[in-house]
Amino acid sequence: MEKRPWLSNYPVGVPANINTSEYTTLLEFAEECFEKYKKLDAYENFGKKLKYGELDKLSTQFGGYLASRGLKPGDKIALMMPNLLQYPIALFGALKAGLVVVNTNPLYTPREMEHQFKDSEVDAIVIAENFAHNLEKIIDKVDINVIITTTVGELLGSVKGGLINFVIKTVKRGVPKFNLMNTVNFKTALKEGKKFQIPTFKSNENDVILHQYTGGTTGVSKGAMLTNRNLIANMLQMKHWMQGSLKNEQEIALSPLPMYHIFAFSLNSLALMALGCMTVLVTNPRDLKSVVKEFDKNDITIMTGINTLFNALLNNDSFRALDFSKLKVTVGGGMAVQVPVAEEWKKVTGVTLTEGYGMTEASPVVSVNPIDGSARIGTIGMPVPSTDVRIVDEDRNDVDLGVAGELLVKGPQVMKGYYKRPEETGKTILDGWLATGDIATINEDGYLKIVDRKKDMILVSGFNVFPNEIEEVIAAHPKVDEVAAVGKPDEKSGEVVRVCIVKKDKSLTEKEIIEYCRENMTGYKVPKVVDFMKELPKSNVGKILRKDLR
Repeated sequence: MEKRPWLSNYPVGVPANINTSEYTTLLEFAEECFEKYKKLDAYENFGKKLKYGELDKLSTQFGGYLASRGLKPGDKIALMMPNLLQYPIALFGALKAGLVVVNTNPLYTPREMEHQFKDSEVDAIVIAENFAHNLEKIIDKVDINVIITTTVGELLGSVKGGLINFVIKTVKRGVPKFNLMNTVNFKTALKEGKKFQIPTFKSNENDVILHQYTGGTTGVSKGAMLTNRNLIANMLQMKHWMQGSLKNEQEIALSPLPMYHIFAFSLNSLALMALGCMTVLVTNPRDLKSVVKEFDKNDITIMTGINTLFNALLNNDSFRALDFSKLKVTVGGGMAVQVPVAEEWKKVTGVTLTEGYGMTEASPVVSVNPIDGSARIGTIGMPVPSTDVRIVDEDRNDVDLGVAGELLVKGPQVMKGYYKRPEETGKTILDGWLATGDIATINEDGYLKIVDRKKDMILVSGFNVFPNEIEEVIAAHPKVDEVAAVGKPDEKSGEVVRVCIVKKDKSLTEKEIIEYCRENMTGYKVPKVVDFMKELPKSNVGKILRKDLR
């Protein structure tokens, strides 16, 4: 593509391209970090810290156990748990044994679990006991032969861990009864793994090491095959983007987003590891008290999250009263960051809420705003190094700068394809370009702006209406807490705009919303239906599910 304005507008110190041959495998990169930062803390959870050297040792033991159970390079292992110290141990242990990791949302229903485990041909699983009752319901329908269970408190010490497990199991009744045959707990697997060596195996840059399933919010969930090269490339792309603003061995990151989500997986598990960062794992991000507590007791310098979480924190008095003097960077992804939220975040914390954009199919980061002070609120920044983008019309012709069209992406982070779905892969990747399904614009400086999801677009009497625009306007209303806009079938206009709102002020009325929208938007964009709700349907990471509202 000739129109690549971002190439001359990168922040100081960020190269236009990266060297993807710096590492052959992701494991090679991880082992370098384990050795380089072995005396530094890598993760913290409920006050318990795990050093890089300890992570290396324990993951080797876990990999040894997996090999002892007959698992071979290329076999699939599902990791199904919230943010716990067990996750990075299991992740790197599986990679050391040559397995393909299948990240699994622990809140999946039995039907969703069955689909993913069959589709991905999962051979083994590490699962938190809280969700084992759902596995029991489908275990006879899948080919999982190795089941390793764990509890929230298992690696936190006998006193603290025992107390946490007691509260979860007995007080909160958070562990429904289950009966699974031939299971082993995580600590036993680590103990047994000491007795075994991991057989050597060959791996190259094009080997698939991760099946990351698309959210399924727009159709059947598909397994994106991510290779060593994909994940190394995206790690290096983010590492270079952070250089100059973050320092080696000095950063502490807060991760409320779960590690099984591709955003946290690639940024917190991989890119920040390159800096020797310590990541504070929040096990239940819906418990705002725990998020605030971890922020308060740690000198957090970088935080990742999504719009709904940032908005919730801004409406929390305890959070607003915190000391933000150590905070350097806040990164939002997973869904659009609304301008009113970004502006309020800056006002409260003094730090810009830096928005980025990515897709599971791109490992995931495609673009991100600079963190050197030149971020532009309302945009998703510029493409990361070694990444090209195009904005095209329905016929895949490039459009002019500033004109909306579908965003196409090409770069070393783009997936190998969907597992066992060549037809779907062919529809998504054409001539090396990944079709994102997102409508975007790009300006003369190279900054991208997402207008909306192609499939979420509302068609009112032939006019395209983008839900993000509606939501951003209404979110600025002082009496609105959360809002989502969807299309509703209509005989006269094809569709009309329907908005679903969670009130911040109980006095808010439908009339107020309609009048406010009329003042701020043209007539066909004004909602015809206003529904007030106690809460909006969300995915486990807090992304509003428009499909459920439709």
